[in-house]
Parts: sequence; C-alpha cells; structure tokens
Amino acid sequence: MTAGPELLTVPQVMERLQLGRTAVYDLLRTHQLASLTLGRARRIPTHALTDFIRTRLDQEAAA
Repeated sequence: MTAGPELLTVPQVMERLQLGRTAVYDLLRTHQLASLTLGRARRIPTHALTDFIRTRLDQEAAA
C-alpha cells in the first residue's frame, strides 16, 4: 500500500504562506491553488502548494 499526497487544511496553508483566510480562499476560487473537497472539508495537496510557490517564483523571476 502506498501513501498518497499529504493533504493540508486551509489553516495549515494560511500558516505556511503567512496569508489570511480570505486570501487563501481567493487563491482556491481563482484556481491558482488546486484543492479537493472531501464532504464539506477543503483540502490542499502538498504538491499543489509546492507547484503554486514554484509558479509564483518563476513569474517573479521573469518580471
């Protein structure tokens, strides 16, 4: 049995990005940050957070 990707809660993502709840939900709503819904719970795979950060760094470097 293999372990799947680690799933983060919105508060965990808020802490890691040092952003408020509204900002994180805006990223989710605009599909800048991928997530999935399990029942009523929103979860963000760690690879999605890593991809988001990498993309933002690449955009900043290109600017």
